[in-house]
Amino acid sequence: MNFNLQNLLRENIKNLKPYSSARDEFQGEASVFLDANENAYGSPLSKNFNRYPDPLQLAVKQKITSIKGVPPRNIFLGNGSDEAIDILFRSFCRPGIDNVILVPPTYGMYQVSANINDIEVQNIPLIAEYQLNMEGIAEAINLNTKLIFVCSPNNPTGNSINREDVETLLANFNGIVVVDEAYINYSRQKSFIQELTEYGNLVVLQTLSKAWGLAGLRIGMAFASEEIIEVFNRVKPPYNINEASQKLALQALGNVEQVNGWIKETLLERDKLVLGLKNFSFVLEIYPSDANFILVKTVSPREVYQFLVERGIIVRDRSKVELCEGCLRITVGTPAENKQLLTVLEGF
Repeated sequence: MNFNLQNLLRENIKNLKPYSSARDEFQGEASVFLDANENAYGSPLSKNFNRYPDPLQLAVKQKITSIKGVPPRNIFLGNGSDEAIDILFRSFCRPGIDNVILVPPTYGMYQVSANINDIEVQNIPLIAEYQLNMEGIAEAINLNTKLIFVCSPNNPTGNSINREDVETLLANFNGIVVVDEAYINYSRQKSFIQELTEYGNLVVLQTLSKAWGLAGLRIGMAFASEEIIEVFNRVKPPYNINEASQKLALQALGNVEQVNGWIKETLLERDKLVLGLKNFSFVLEIYPSDANFILVKTVSPREVYQFLVERGIIVRDRSKVELCEGCLRITVGTPAENKQLLTVLEGF
């Protein structure tokens, strides 16, 4: 493999002089800040948010380092993983020239982000058991293929992608392989962040939105080589993670045991939910899941969906998605919510 990050970067990004914020321009401690045109009096709130936040979120990154074992220089924090996805397109893909490979059914934001950035998408659908079509991917790669996105555990199917297949892509593709691990906390597979030193072309996405229960704060994480993280930091807006989110994330990251307890309970509840759903004649198949949701094939997805909506229960209808015909995606709720779902479905 002949991976060279400089060959992948767009010319305008290579030459980009990033915005230099007031807080980037001095080192050391200070007590009087008259540099950033902030309101010196405070905020009309019980807590003050009148100062700009740390542009590189170092305190949060150090806390993540203590949990994940990845140095801060290999971590990017984004306004949700969606920001990291968008930066990948803007940094490495020339509009109207370059292309990326997606493996549907998968997370819909890759396609949307490609469309926004005017990047051609080559869709290579998954094969049996929702695994990668390695031959199809190999045939699709050309000189202008810059990114391959692999979601594992995959959304909406719930299964993990064969590790050996992802390693084959990393070892043989000259572009960047993005492994989206939004649901990794629920998976039996180990994270690809352990492979960062092995592969210079690997970007691993994770999030605080799922197992960490912070979807409302919008904090996504990208783990990659120092070289790639430098690109992210150059392209991102100067203060992309607000101060309130940083403070709350720091607090939450101190509660690892509580989160681990919820993960265990979610996995137990997932098994119970699968057993309960198997009793219904309108359920044709329940696909194996490594996530906090299950993909369920039914005789009449639209009717089941509507029946649940009318009774105040919302699931996701995925029946129009390629290779998910007839399927509903059901998130694992609390024991009470799962029980309510099963009780209501008895009346269908």
